[in-house]
Amino acid sequence: MSSPVKKRKRSGVDTSPQKTRSIESFFKGPAAQQPKQSEPQPEETEQTLSDEALARKLQEEWNQEGNSSSVAADGDEPTSTELEASASTPAPSIPTDITFTAATTSSLMPKKNTLSLQSSAGTEDSVSLTTPLDQNPQTFDTAKYVAELRAHWTSQGGDASYALLTRAFVLANATTSRIKIVDTLVNFLRLLIEADPSSLLPAVWLSTNSISPPFDELELGLGGSSISKALKKIYGLDNQGLKTLYDKHGDAGDVAFEAKKRQAFTLVKPKPLKIKGVYQSLLKIATSKGTGSQEMKQRIVEKLLQDTRGAEESRYIVRTLVQNLRIGAVKTTMLIALARAFLYSKPTGADFEVRSQQELARLKKDELAEMYSNAEEIVKASYARHPNYNDLVPCLLDIGVTEELLIRCGLALHIPLRPMLGSITRDLSDMLTKLQGRDFSCEYKYDGQRAQVHCDEKGKVSIFSRHLELMTEKYPDLVSLVPQIRGEGVSSFILEGEVVAVDQATGDLQPFQTLTNRAKKNVEIGAITVDVCLFSFDLMYLNGEPLLDRPFRERRGLLRSLFVEIPNRFTWVKSIDATSADSETVLEFFKSATDTKCEGIMVKVLDNTIKINDLKESTQATDVKDLPGNIDRQTEPSESAKPIKEKSNRRKALLSTYEPDKRLESWLKVKKDYSTSSETLDLIPVAGWHGQGRKAKWWSPILLAVRNPESGVLEAVTKCMSGFTDKFYQANKDKYVAGSANVISRPSWVQYYGEPDIWFEPQEVWEMAFADITLSPTYPAAIGLASEERGLSLRFPRFLKVREDKSIEEATTSDYLALLWRKQADRTKNSPGQQEDTGWQEE
Repeated sequence: MSSPVKKRKRSGVDTSPQKTRSIESFFKGPAAQQPKQSEPQPEETEQTLSDEALARKLQEEWNQEGNSSSVAADGDEPTSTELEASASTPAPSIPTDITFTAATTSSLMPKKNTLSLQSSAGTEDSVSLTTPLDQNPQTFDTAKYVAELRAHWTSQGGDASYALLTRAFVLANATTSRIKIVDTLVNFLRLLIEADPSSLLPAVWLSTNSISPPFDELELGLGGSSISKALKKIYGLDNQGLKTLYDKHGDAGDVAFEAKKRQAFTLVKPKPLKIKGVYQSLLKIATSKGTGSQEMKQRIVEKLLQDTRGAEESRYIVRTLVQNLRIGAVKTTMLIALARAFLYSKPTGADFEVRSQQELARLKKDELAEMYSNAEEIVKASYARHPNYNDLVPCLLDIGVTEELLIRCGLALHIPLRPMLGSITRDLSDMLTKLQGRDFSCEYKYDGQRAQVHCDEKGKVSIFSRHLELMTEKYPDLVSLVPQIRGEGVSSFILEGEVVAVDQATGDLQPFQTLTNRAKKNVEIGAITVDVCLFSFDLMYLNGEPLLDRPFRERRGLLRSLFVEIPNRFTWVKSIDATSADSETVLEFFKSATDTKCEGIMVKVLDNTIKINDLKESTQATDVKDLPGNIDRQTEPSESAKPIKEKSNRRKALLSTYEPDKRLESWLKVKKDYSTSSETLDLIPVAGWHGQGRKAKWWSPILLAVRNPESGVLEAVTKCMSGFTDKFYQANKDKYVAGSANVISRPSWVQYYGEPDIWFEPQEVWEMAFADITLSPTYPAAIGLASEERGLSLRFPRFLKVREDKSIEEATTSDYLALLWRKQADRTKNSPGQQEDTGWQEE
């Protein structure tokens, strides 16, 4: 039998989810394939020379022709006959996208009316570069800069320059202070609101590293070769020079920055980039399809790089193209900045009220914080219900931050709202402690895909994922169900549920891996081999009326009374209602959920009020010694076993309303606890990605691998971002800092076909906890041992500690991982009352 490594090489070529956006392979690939000394040096032709080198070559040829001519004395003006003669002389081949200008004086070119190099020095936008965007908004006076910026932009075409956005990026990237980043964005947005409101929306998209909402996502579709070709052509780099810069800096934007700095001259004077122009260029790239589209995309990329003024513009144009700005600003940061900016500024002609600079400067710290908080909650709530800047920003420009924003830019059909999230609990005893005195519902937490189903009065159906991606095409069988499940009197609705793979004959639930076998696009009902059932659990919109402010008990009642159940195709999540005094009942329900191959349970508060009688009952001791995952406390009794102090009567009620994009304790998750598995694995950290949001300054997630004992190859098994402390993150970042001996180029002995941001020198062993071992199409660990086509991966991996006592030769092997997987499959198969889980087995 062929080795797992060889099998992976044949079948895993196209498994990389980041393949089309990676530039590293184009920087490193050629040098890794053959020895450096054997690389043939490319012949310098007019097509491969940089602008500057080609200009000098052509100038020399031009001068030689001029020196050999005796028709005119030096310094004399050419006659018309001479001009005609020169026009008839064949010119050297010149790329069509290069133009030449006449220069009257030049130290390099003493003759008049000849080719001229353009110095790249002094082309930066000095007006934008000197704007102190990082000041406190209370002291940043936009009136000092708006008039000058308007005049400056008018002289260059009229719209806000990309240089100002670059200035904001540079200042945001220069600090780790969240306050400074927000202040910088606030001041930048204020200038656009007052000086060029039409550029505000494109600026917001560019600042959030996207060009469209997630449910209507436009992909740039640029491969690494497009970026590398543009860098070589515009900045005169060869393959080795490009690789050298990337090996040194590890970031495509930094490569462009260094290359631009080295470019002393160019044939073409940069045409100032505009914020709107850059955004429109990205839209053209994303929407370009069909024959010739790649060439068109390439020309747009090259034009963007050619028109950059200064190294920083080059850096952020390239980072935008590879969709990795790395400025430490995420969605929440932009929403906060927008809310605050519209408290200070409004566009000319707008009639909503803003506070004057002097008035805001006089506010006390707590007064300002309250004003900020109120505005931010309105903007965040609006975006959570209607996550589309194309609608939010125009509304803000029209009415500012007012309560009306929640109506004009609120819940709408076919625009997914951001789902409400549940807080994580340690175990059942922790959950019961949090919900003392409250009525709650326990629901099976199915192992499937969360889905949000929209239907309008005309019967149009849209289905969205938890991450707001449109997946209507993936589930045509669910779309066809809508007319059958919609009861009388239901014209339009938005409901939420979990899509689970189900055996239609027996009703048995299938694991999530079975669901992943369904195609994502262009699915025909007749070709479906994996049947699904939608287990619905919430109703957020009914007949044109939002239900978000209704209690969960009422929303659930409407869902179950107005919709029609279809066995094994559309039904409700299995649930029970309980209180914190019903610990035994909840325990049994939790066990039944895990026995039915569910991840655990979701616990949701039913009503908005606390019943005093229930609160008094909950003061009785709760026996939690038998609850799953409960820690054996020998010195301290369980929190839930302690009498509740009188102050609990004054505890703030947990609302049972639906709160989009919030993680509240009115929804709690209780999953299979990590401690239920006595097994841990010793894995080797081999790579990492730049973190997002708060973790942007660290490596997170981190790629881990097992060791193949036969070949010595390290096989990737999972990514982990759980269990790490901030202190550990920082120490790990310090250890694996770019340029150190602990960071390497892509190693040939690590099997993984994704593109991490950084590769670690394998040298540590980390002990990892996990919930389950699953078949995976992404990770190559133990491929050929569990399945001929798939490797194994871990669900819910969590870091425990560094194994200082183990070397990488003592790390978990792929054989052992496969053994654990088989044991797990046997336990599942032999569970009382359970059918064989064919999802774990090779067909």
